[in-house]
Amino acid sequence: MLQHIKQSEFTRFLFAGGLAALVNFLSRFAYNEVMSFRLAVIAAYITGMVTAYVLSRLFVFAKSRHHPAKEFTYFTLVNLLAVLQVWLISVGLAEYLFPATGFTFYPYAVAHAVGVAVPAVTSYFGHKYLSFARDED
Repeated sequence: MLQHIKQSEFTRFLFAGGLAALVNFLSRFAYNEVMSFRLAVIAAYITGMVTAYVLSRLFVFAKSRHHPAKEFTYFTLVNLLAVLQVWLISVGLAEYLFPATGFTFYPYAVAHAVGVAVPAVTSYFGHKYLSFARDED
């Protein structure tokens, strides 16, 4: 399956995803000023997801067979799985594992950074073969 990855496309995906992850990560601090960490992680994820969709559509994937509204619907479905991963990892690390192990170096920031990084590969395949699917894929 990995031999089917076009390195340039995957590299562009990682770059776009990295920018979107940065938007996600940094916006969480702003959201955290007006809501709990648990809700801020979700709000930040949505902000990053919209950023990722726009960047992916413009710079990563070739024109798909789907209408943009359908693309965004599939993009959202793939991201529902990813946001679950991000939330479980972020909250699990910050509120359970780190306190249990005595980890105190910016635990919420570190937990969120790890949570945001995890779904990079699973999201690529979901978006390539569902969100931005082309007829020849």
